[in-house]
Amino acid sequence: MTKTSTCIYHFLVLSWYTFLNYYISQEGKDEVKPKIFANGARWKYMTLLNLLLQTVFYGVTCLDDVLKRIKGRKDIKFLTAFRDLLFATLAFPVSTFVFLAFWILFLYNRDLIYPKVLDTVIPVWLNHAMHTLIFPITLAEVVLGPHSYPSKKTGLTLLTAASITYISRILWLYFETGTWVYPVFAKLSPVGLAAFFSLSHIFIASIYLLGEKLNHWKWGDMRQPQKKRK
Repeated sequence: MTKTSTCIYHFLVLSWYTFLNYYISQEGKDEVKPKIFANGARWKYMTLLNLLLQTVFYGVTCLDDVLKRIKGRKDIKFLTAFRDLLFATLAFPVSTFVFLAFWILFLYNRDLIYPKVLDTVIPVWLNHAMHTLIFPITLAEVVLGPHSYPSKKTGLTLLTAASITYISRILWLYFETGTWVYPVFAKLSPVGLAAFFSLSHIFIASIYLLGEKLNHWKWGDMRQPQKKRK
């Protein structure tokens, strides 16, 4: 892809994610959707948080594309570094995790993650837009251009902080409302929940490392240089 084609692609992806966020925000007149978005609204679901995350990432990416053409690469190093950090630590791991975790649980027992009643509210195309298409899009981003990764310590620390924040929100919502965000949690004991959250974090951390490996395989070592101690 040429630089112009990449810019256009990024703009189209940004437009797509913006459209999805807008479409989902329109609650409609049915009785089921307000119940789905109750007790924490949309921001209790990792799927919808991921759509917002991808919108932010591609917004930053489009801005980076435009400013590079106007000002040059050297003048926007901070923005490029932020784009790469956002992709490495959140955009790639979260979207890949949502794709894999959703379909693994769905194929095992859909009632654990996506009860059949949702088929009457969420169109099939939207389900695949939220849970399937996100993976090839984020994988394409790895192929289209290099991303400078932080040190493993920095990257995994930021990812861990994000994981703890989301888990804390899930637990807080349960204690406030008595309702779990996902049905699978209601099937687990406290020990089972601890194990589930721990394994989920190990899983998403592994995805982070996979993203780093894929980036290295395609573009060589793009890790951010470490500052030397005096």
